Amino acid sequence: MSKQTVLMTAVGSYLPANVVTNDDLSACVDTSDEWIRRRTGITQRHFVADGETTADLASKAATKALSQTGLVASDIDLIIVATTTPDNTFPSTATKVQHQLGASGAIAFDIQAVCAGFIYAVDVADAMLRGGRGRRALVIGAESFSKLLDWQDRTTCVLFGDGAGAVVLEIDEKDSDFGIRSSVLHADGAYRDILYVDGGPSSNQDVGYVRMEGKEVFRHAIEKLAAVMDEALTAADMQPQDIDWLVPHQANIRIIDGMQKKMQLPNEKVVRTVDQHANTSAASIPLALATAVDDGRVKNGDVLAMEAIGGGLVWGAALVKYGRPA
Repeated sequence: MSKQTVLMTAVGSYLPANVVTNDDLSACVDTSDEWIRRRTGITQRHFVADGETTADLASKAATKALSQTGLVASDIDLIIVATTTPDNTFPSTATKVQHQLGASGAIAFDIQAVCAGFIYAVDVADAMLRGGRGRRALVIGAESFSKLLDWQDRTTCVLFGDGAGAVVLEIDEKDSDFGIRSSVLHADGAYRDILYVDGGPSSNQDVGYVRMEGKEVFRHAIEKLAAVMDEALTAADMQPQDIDWLVPHQANIRIIDGMQKKMQLPNEKVVRTVDQHANTSAASIPLALATAVDDGRVKNGDVLAMEAIGGGLVWGAALVKYGRPA
């Protein structure tokens, strides 16, 4: 019997129409375009419109991803939405997406691992598909992070944006080197207080705002992302030179540049979208991947290295040979 693999066959994205530049923010926050660019690499971000929800973003990204495959919503067996900004405490955003798409037969649930949510969701979907819980999945990272921003805290409110990205995963009976080659996840709740939201149903019945100790987060990001990428490479029996594209979480240009240096990758092998999207949390990796697929950089058969770290702390990495064998 041939070994089953899980392919990543398509990606789609959606960004809200409302673009907010650094200059726009400087009109209402004590900041400047130069200050934001120098510290983060961000020049603009997208914010949801009034009445536009995380489920709306997710459904539009998923529809785009499906359109690349020839599949329809009823072909999907599993929908996982990675989000920290759900429409409601319950039901899950994934069930709303399932209904909006018309994928009535699909298992649907959310995963909350903040900026590492997409990596966590890919890992879970991979295990479920290989475990016989379906043949096709939508994994979606979607965020309305603007809803969690404290506009009096200039160190955090300038960092984030809204958007969604979705990938289609499909079981392949052929024993090929395509698909998800490895994924590694970690968590350490000892660092929960360096990046968190100061609200929640069981703590104060409030949504709350993002709070972050930026220098501590940066230190942990470089250290932990480098280590988990080494683990993923070892698990896949690969070396950094086997990577066609680093598609990192788009949190901060300095973290991205640090990972590039650690992996000794040339500049042209790194996908950077943080300047246009800012940090979109769980959406950032699939948004970056969609950008690179749409502009022709990422091609069928390219090997992708993806990594992310988020509040918890939670972090992970995955190696994927994108597309499908001929």
